[in-house]
Amino acid sequence: MRKLRSHFVRDISEDIEQDEIKGFARSVAEVEWLLLILVMLYLLAPGVLVENRDRVIAILVGFAAFILLFRYLNFYRRQTRLKIAIETLVMIGFTTAVLVPTGGPASPLMNLFLLPIIVAALTLGKWFSLSTVGLVSFCYVYVAAMTYGDVSLANFSTLMVALSPFLLVAFITTMLASDIHIARGRIKSLSETDELTGLLNMRAFSRIHRREHDKAERYGRSYTVMLIDMDDLKKTNDKHGHEAGNRAVVLVANVIARIIRNTDVAARYGGDEFVVLLSEAGIGEAEDIARRIRNSVQNTSLEYKGHMVSTSVSVGLASFPEDGSDAREIVVKADHEMYRHKELRKPSVEQA
Repeated sequence: MRKLRSHFVRDISEDIEQDEIKGFARSVAEVEWLLLILVMLYLLAPGVLVENRDRVIAILVGFAAFILLFRYLNFYRRQTRLKIAIETLVMIGFTTAVLVPTGGPASPLMNLFLLPIIVAALTLGKWFSLSTVGLVSFCYVYVAAMTYGDVSLANFSTLMVALSPFLLVAFITTMLASDIHIARGRIKSLSETDELTGLLNMRAFSRIHRREHDKAERYGRSYTVMLIDMDDLKKTNDKHGHEAGNRAVVLVANVIARIIRNTDVAARYGGDEFVVLLSEAGIGEAEDIARRIRNSVQNTSLEYKGHMVSTSVSVGLASFPEDGSDAREIVVKADHEMYRHKELRKPSVEQA
């Protein structure tokens, strides 16, 4: 019943997802530099004993080079969750490498393992977080083996007790992050759709329109914007009540969603107005779709409390590039055309 256009919805979701990943990537970069700085401060602290200071410095230089190459020199240009996963694994490797010469399990730097665990939980989801915890546990045992020569059963039990705070932090962070991801998904859905009709809202539509306009300009293509206004919705509200008016709005929205093509997208423009983006459609094809919408709405009645409620719509069209060179200009022209047609149809509408 409430049909969204999957092609454009997928595009807008990808845009939002990419913005989200870019935000995560910036945070991960800050964590990487924080990790680097904390190890440097540890080396510079008075009274700190390091078995092989040159080795640690070499590890620091290698990690700094990785950050610069991987992030700032476009070694891996597009921001993806895979990139964040790689950086998380490298952070674990870096922490493991600096622990061996700085005291092993007894080193204050052991707490640095918390950083990649938290990054994984907040950005990569539950299953990768659990995998990260497993890897950290393995690295922790490896550091102990390199420090003590071997790990007996008694030592292993002691190590697991020392590791338990990491596991607790990882569990709590993962659970909270999972709830945050679910809530974000619901908020994202609500932010893109109109609650009453299930069509896109104007925020989502504007983003799609800008994308389509840029594509049309770049490749010399056309598109048409259709503005649709319900005739005399106020009379329906006054005569039958606002619930009947809301149902009439939903009826028109469903007609629009049913008739437009899979490549088109519709949104609720205002209280009783709708806007449709007809991708790569000229004015002739758009007029045919507009005629079908007008006829379908006019021939469809709504039964409400024993009364048959009917409605009609006025439609205005404007095409790029014939009616304007700017995206906003196209919408304004379609709006003017809609009201011009409404004025022309007013006598017949009033008689109905």
